[in-house]
Amino acid sequence: MSTTDLARDIFNRSHLTGEFTLRSGVVAHEYFDKYLFESDPVLLRRIAEALAPLVPAHGVDALAGLETGGIPIVTMLSQVTGLPALFVRKEAKTYGTCRLAEGGEVEGRRLFIVEDVITSGGAVLDAVAELRNRGGIVEGGLCVIDRESGGLKNLAEIGVAIRPLFTMTELKSAGAN
Repeated sequence: MSTTDLARDIFNRSHLTGEFTLRSGVVAHEYFDKYLFESDPVLLRRIAEALAPLVPAHGVDALAGLETGGIPIVTMLSQVTGLPALFVRKEAKTYGTCRLAEGGEVEGRRLFIVEDVITSGGAVLDAVAELRNRGGIVEGGLCVIDRESGGLKNLAEIGVAIRPLFTMTELKSAGAN
């Protein structure tokens, strides 16, 4: 199947219209409900297989999926690439291990961010700051959907290059066909 077929299938499975308040506070009239494509095992596998070539062949010690939407993607992408996965919380636990990232150590490791949808990049900016504070090396990552609202630019400004599988424009174009 082509990437156009994948884009169309993601659009058909997860595109909603209405009024939605995004994490950034922006009100949108269309929304991609990532949980609809993440909960579909066949579609999730296809997404991971399409994302795998965006992961550098060298220089990545672990994939770092952000809570909550990045977790299913990073799990499947780990299966496809053979790279270990870390599950990055919004905040470090205050009990037990008190970790920000579950699944392994952060310090001194080259981490590759995995996120579902990026709008302003706020959640990723927060996660990168916390991972770097804990000694992680974060310079790149990927997302399934770039909402084209400045998030990739905001992340580039702190030295993190994010590659999207699709832009919102590409998904909408595929969905129109």
